[in-house]
Amino acid sequence: MDRASVQTTYLLVDGENIDATLGSNIFGGRRPSPQERPRWERVRDFASETWDRQVKALFFLNASSGQLPLPFIQALLALDYQPIPLSGGAGEKVVDIGIQRTLDALVDRPGDVLLASHDGDFFDQIERLLDGNRRVGLLGFREFVNSRFTELTAQGLEIYDLEDDVRCFNARLPRVRIINIDRFDPLPYL
Repeated sequence: MDRASVQTTYLLVDGENIDATLGSNIFGGRRPSPQERPRWERVRDFASETWDRQVKALFFLNASSGQLPLPFIQALLALDYQPIPLSGGAGEKVVDIGIQRTLDALVDRPGDVLLASHDGDFFDQIERLLDGNRRVGLLGFREFVNSRFTELTAQGLEIYDLEDDVRCFNARLPRVRIINIDRFDPLPYL
């Protein structure tokens, strides 16, 4: 497959994982305020601008409760995301299963792939996509991305930080993380 023939970036968002990481790991159990939540249009725009491709944005949600979060679904639709509300049995990781199936389906399909998640459950699928014919990336908070993914950077996996690279938040998040000295700005700490 010729790189020039790849015209689409598939953006897959593990909404459950991103939300859980924000609430549990960054905000210590409290719910983020609206200013502290990702601006999903910025994530979509980042996918488009970074790889200069048309974006097909898929947002995976757990709807096992039988309820659709209609205001959020409507907002996603207005932002050109395709909401994918999945349901299943108790304890079934429906979002992970849906994303794994989608990543498997993309192996034989042209297109670049960006996954917004920290979850190591997608390692095998991401590794299979690193075939040299497409770009493959991971969006998340670097300090919470499953460490096995760093092994794949030598094969071409690109890892982007949602706050630092994508800039999808309206407020600075209270993160404690390793900062590369070339990117260190002391002003926010003063």
